[in-house]
Amino acid sequence: MTKNPSAPVLSRRALNRATLDRQLLLRRARMSAADALTHLVGLQAQNVKPPYYALAARLDGFAPEELSELMDSRAAVRAVTMRSTVHTLTADDLLTLRPLTQAAIDRELRAFRKGLDGVDLDRLAAVARAYVEEEPRTPARLRDELAVHWPDADPASLGIAARARLPLLQVTPRGLWRRSGRVALTTAEHWLGRPLVDRPRPDAVVERYLAAFGPASVRDMQAWAGLTGLRDAFERLRPRLRTFRDENGVELFDLPDAPRPDPETPAPPRFLPEFDNLLLSHADRTRVVPAAYKARNWKSNQSFCAFLVDGFLAGVWRLEETGGGAVAVVVEAFGALTEAQRADVEDEAVRTARVLAAGASSYDVRFGAVIDG
Repeated sequence: MTKNPSAPVLSRRALNRATLDRQLLLRRARMSAADALTHLVGLQAQNVKPPYYALAARLDGFAPEELSELMDSRAAVRAVTMRSTVHTLTADDLLTLRPLTQAAIDRELRAFRKGLDGVDLDRLAAVARAYVEEEPRTPARLRDELAVHWPDADPASLGIAARARLPLLQVTPRGLWRRSGRVALTTAEHWLGRPLVDRPRPDAVVERYLAAFGPASVRDMQAWAGLTGLRDAFERLRPRLRTFRDENGVELFDLPDAPRPDPETPAPPRFLPEFDNLLLSHADRTRVVPAAYKARNWKSNQSFCAFLVDGFLAGVWRLEETGGGAVAVVVEAFGALTEAQRADVEDEAVRTARVLAAGASSYDVRFGAVIDG
């Protein structure tokens, strides 16, 4: 709960509009892909396409080749950082965020300790580093090499240990637009020619998180980063921040001059990728996900591309080729759409498809089932 019970209360809708504004989703931004990656503090990227889809929803005039060129020039990379998951982020951010999120990555490793009996993790890191810096290696080849040194250990656990102990990244062509290849790994230092930041303090990242996701609680940022123990950083920054409460009395922090639009500001439909950070970066996701639709964009462990109506999760979608060079956007709404909302969704679907499937012979929008069963 808040330390300041008289702090102003922000409604769920007010939080929604503030977050959409920070996420470049109230209006498309005239911003480069590099500047967007920096502002958004990276993009979730378990799969190759989501970062491109995410920027198509946020940037005016975005062309997927722009992000691809950043990766090809090593200005942007794919690597494990927040929540111990793969993100696409700038090279500069990787060098800071990887050591900052190391505790979350170490926590994942603890779950595999049983398969690492008798393994000297410092030696494993040295062996793995030498192997992947000689040339980029696939995860399977890295596991095979480590198994030569520790034949009694669990191969999967050896691979997880290397990923945890070393700042591995996925080298290109993995992640390039329409040219992506299989995963091959080397270290960040080797690929970028620069060292990681030594023991970075989280304070600056707290402010950047608030700029991209605020107003937010300590637990919200901890959910985004996959970390605990960030309260001290917020307390150090408290004199420089504004505080609010949500409708449940939870204390929220924010940058003093950050945008907090009128809750009635129009929010146009937006088509997002699976695992978009907008849907994953708060402990309390009700600012974007209505309670009735919680987990509706998931089935088992599979996440589906989602779309927003009036700023909130409203359904799922997919892009599919329909023959003859034509492309269709299949849309599944979770609830009834008004005639005006349906027309706006169709317009946004076509706009999205024109960016992500440029050169198609035609674009169609179909309302139907995206999630089977």
